This record gives sequence, C-alpha cells and structure tokens, in this order.
Amino acid sequence: MPELGPVVWPPAPIRTERLVLRGPEARDRAAFIELLASPEVHTYLGGPRPSDELEREMPGVPERWPGSFVVDLDGAMIGQILLRRAPEHRRPAAEGKVDLGYLFLPRAWGFGYAAEACAAALDWFDSVLPSEPVVLTTQTANVGSMSLAAKLGFTEVERFHAWDAEQWLGMRSPVTPSDCL
Repeated sequence: MPELGPVVWPPAPIRTERLVLRGPEARDRAAFIELLASPEVHTYLGGPRPSDELEREMPGVPERWPGSFVVDLDGAMIGQILLRRAPEHRRPAAEGKVDLGYLFLPRAWGFGYAAEACAAALDWFDSVLPSEPVVLTTQTANVGSMSLAAKLGFTEVERFHAWDAEQWLGMRSPVTPSDCL
C-alpha cells in the first residue's frame, strides 16, 4: 500500500468552487470501472482493462488508500487524483518522492476540472507535508497532460524512453513552512 507518511487519512472532503475531493464510496464503483476500461483515458497509459474483468475484480466499495481522492461533480464521480509515494521509482530523480497522478472520464475533459482538482489536492498536500516535492510523469505526446503540468508549476527534470514512447518527468518544488504562513 502506498504511504504518504504521518498523514491522517482520509481527510475531510476538500471543496473547490465546483468540485469535491473525497474518498471512494460504493456509488463510485461503476465510474471506476468506466474510467479504468476507457480507451480514451488510457491512450497514454498502456491501454484500458477489459470491463468484464473489472466487473469481477472491483469490490463493492472501491479500495481506499492514503492519497487517493475521488473527484466529485454534483454528486457523481468524474475522476480520480492520486498522490502516492512509490517505494521504488523508475527514475532516480523521482526516488522517494510523492507522485501526482490523475484520471478523468472523457465527458469531463475540457472544462478545467483536472486543473482545479489537482491544484486543490496539491494545496492539501502542501498543508500536511509542506517540505515535500511532488513529481509527475507523462508521455510527451500527451499534450493536455503536459499543459496541465506546466499550469500546476511542474518543471522538467528529464525526458526518457519507456513503454515505447518518450516520457517527461517534472517536479514541483516543495513549499517551505514559511510559505504556508
């Protein structure tokens, strides 16, 4: 299970102007299956998983773990934000750092929800672990993800080749305790 360190989990729901970031609930199961089975969502992530396989494997209440937020719009899941520290990262520059990941249903694309939700999750993260840097990896061909990384303040650390594509690794500098005052 990925760990974020000494963070109380789950936190109270995080509210933005339009969204709520919260833990998964039973009502989110169908949206999780749709998200994980979507060819559009997984264009740059190695491809979708078969729906029938997901139907068999997904528990009634999708698994909760530290750093996993459901992105809720008007009472329905539209995406997921993940902040997780992988024990062994593929790139030395990211080793031991928390990685930001996000997935949104295609019907939620183009409305700024990903930027709003990721910014809220990063603000929360900065409030609980203010001196921790965050990394983000995406394919350079994923123009939308590259644009979002720039909007969120990630700067390029390196590019590398993996999974038959050029990858981009960016880092967001940690907030210092004096920045939080």
